[in-house]
Amino acid sequence: MRRSHSIWLVALIALVALWALTRRAGDGELRTADAPPVTAQHAAQVGYPAFLPVEAHAVLDRIASGAAHPYRQDGSEFQNREGRLRQQPRGYYREYTVPTPGADTRGARRIIAGGDPPVEYWYTADHYQSFRRFEWASKETR
Repeated sequence: MRRSHSIWLVALIALVALWALTRRAGDGELRTADAPPVTAQHAAQVGYPAFLPVEAHAVLDRIASGAAHPYRQDGSEFQNREGRLRQQPRGYYREYTVPTPGADTRGARRIIAGGDPPVEYWYTADHYQSFRRFEWASKETR
């Protein structure tokens, strides 16, 4: 019985040490504790719209590079059932989750990309109730 307690204690210490070495930055990426934060000024310099949450930056980078997304629904067809975006042929719009810090679920924030490759982008913070269109060019196309 004592041995199992020791294993749990060692695992707990290892987890605390790992947490101390890395902290989740505001953009949703894991980085060392001494890494500089992503600021709105930095975001504007690299071409991200200032109104987007910093967590959206990594999402846009994954869309541009074709990298895997953390949620299985990401990249699936957005059907525009609410009719708030321009009508397009089926499959034109794709949706991607923008993580919400502290949320246990996917949350309400999404990026909708239109076209293949994407030629238009929309952001919703309220699960498709409203959208804000934005321009964005990936690093590869700048």
